[in-house]
Amino acid sequence: MANDYLERILTAHVYDVASETRLDAAPSLSARIHNRVLLKREDMQQVFSFKLRGAYNKMARLHPDVLQQGVVAASAGNHAQGVALAAQKLGCAATIVMPTTTPQIKINAVMAMGAAVLLQGDSYNDAYKYALDLAEEKGAEFIHPYDDPDVIAGQGTIGMEILRQHPKDIHAIFVPIGGGGLISGIAAYVKRLRPTIKVIGVEPVDSDAMHRSLQAGHRVELPQVGLFADGVAVRLVGEETFRLCRELVDEIILVNSDAICAAIKDVFEDTRSIVEPSGALSVAGLKIYAKQKNLMHETLIAIASGANMNFDRLHHVSERAELGEQREAIFAVTIPEEPGSFKKFCNLLGARNVTEFNYRYADSRMAHVFVGVSVRNREESLHLMQILQSNGLKTENLTDNEMAKLHIRHMVGGRSREVSHENLYRFEFPDRPGALMNFLNHMGDRWNISLFHYRNHGADFGRVLVGIQVPPEEKQQFNSFLDKLGYSFWDENNNPTYKLFLV
Repeated sequence: MANDYLERILTAHVYDVASETRLDAAPSLSARIHNRVLLKREDMQQVFSFKLRGAYNKMARLHPDVLQQGVVAASAGNHAQGVALAAQKLGCAATIVMPTTTPQIKINAVMAMGAAVLLQGDSYNDAYKYALDLAEEKGAEFIHPYDDPDVIAGQGTIGMEILRQHPKDIHAIFVPIGGGGLISGIAAYVKRLRPTIKVIGVEPVDSDAMHRSLQAGHRVELPQVGLFADGVAVRLVGEETFRLCRELVDEIILVNSDAICAAIKDVFEDTRSIVEPSGALSVAGLKIYAKQKNLMHETLIAIASGANMNFDRLHHVSERAELGEQREAIFAVTIPEEPGSFKKFCNLLGARNVTEFNYRYADSRMAHVFVGVSVRNREESLHLMQILQSNGLKTENLTDNEMAKLHIRHMVGGRSREVSHENLYRFEFPDRPGALMNFLNHMGDRWNISLFHYRNHGADFGRVLVGIQVPPEEKQQFNSFLDKLGYSFWDENNNPTYKLFLV
């Protein structure tokens, strides 16, 4: 039973390393959504995330003889730092296995606390399997990041603090979900003492392992996960965490990357602190839930779970935040190639702020314009689209078009009518030194590359848009090549922005 966790949480050993974090008001966000929003500031722990709670509680309960053999963990970031700090405090050796894609700043942070770091594989799954084998080989204890009762109980002390810090009415607590350890611990405590409080999980739409598992009634392993919110990029949730979530969690909200970027901005505007994408996940879900349920004047609490953000990612976050807040709309507009048409188009935009403008001559009859416009909300963007169309201008709304946002807006103008048999694909590949060249080597020289656009977003994975000339009689071999390539890919041949701006 989940109630068995109450004693575990009340007696958890966390405060040798963790602090009781603040429950801060978010006045600007509260005013905007007409509810009282409070942020549980786990981003202010000494390792900038909640993970040290569970790691330390697990390790502090190990027998001294077990500790003497050392511990092993697999992690790309926050759990690694929690285990390293706990090992330093308890005086035991720690080996952390990290994917080779892990940014150097995270590796350095773990090593600075005295842990040994081994780089293995391109993904967390690769590192995890290697770490399990290593722990068995060394006779060391493996510290699981989420699927362990002592780890769950350690994270559950956050729920204990929330109820102590805010004894008044709480409508709901919003918690990011990766493997499920954090929400399981919080829900186990909160539902035991104040069952009327809703505990709501938040997952990215492309890393929704818990959501799919709860819908299916059993654990579902995702074939791949999105990597923007890397702190929750888990393909398979834990057995124990699934059991607890199935019993205790009220609902799961799914959010996209743009909504997460907007939430990072929300937290910054209220706290002047920058949380990582997974740390803003709960705020993004809170906003969607409040709107869906038409909530007014309720108290809503979001767990700001971490702040281990790579500085290089801030440009991407800033770029997408207005889209996530639905305060920017992106359109492709076709205008007549004749005197006065460009001025007419600008007049139709009115006094709205233009955030981006790309113009490309198409032929003697028409031109295509890629334009970003500041709007108040999605309704205004739809209204503006209707204005443009009613004035005879063919308009495509690209606000939700991932290829347009990632690539096209940065490469408008690359049209060619001389390229034959071109196929367009988006790829993701591990972003580390030499990775781009490795990607090209995999592509080989069998088919000609007719278009290539790459942007570094400061993330662990690079994103590439590639045009490849494939004669029709070789399409079957090409499809077989894609399946064997080992990279995530998306067919973009029917994307409207391709036809408007690139062919």
